[in-house]
Amino acid sequence: MSITKFSPFANLNDFPVSFRLFEDTLNRLVHEGEGNVRPWIPAVDILEDENQLVLRADVPGVDLAKIDIRLENGTLTLKGQREFERKDDKTGYHRVERHYGQFARSFTMPETVDPEKVSAEYKNGVLQITLGKKEVAKPRSIQVQVS
Repeated sequence: MSITKFSPFANLNDFPVSFRLFEDTLNRLVHEGEGNVRPWIPAVDILEDENQLVLRADVPGVDLAKIDIRLENGTLTLKGQREFERKDDKTGYHRVERHYGQFARSFTMPETVDPEKVSAEYKNGVLQITLGKKEVAKPRSIQVQVS
């Protein structure tokens, strides 16, 4: 007989609609900031190979001019803002679930990152920051002579 872990909330689709509405309301109350604007933090992936460190941040709908990237004292900081698009028509929103407002993320970079070899690219809502490594940090192979 195998032991299985019980998770009561594993499949919320099995719960009645009233429970899901309660959960949604509770999540909105807990996560909403002042002024009914939810704070948000973009998701980030960090990859590393022998030549570089690559950081990819999901920032769809953020104007490139509103993104600030800084590398200071070994810390990479991303700051930006996604503004809520208000339209002056008579139709109203039934639901607003996307996050708006300012965001900031900071990452401590290893000493192997060369501050002179940093580049950024913004494509399809993904910001990719490439940080090259210093030459001394790259792995190298040494031949051993047997005498």
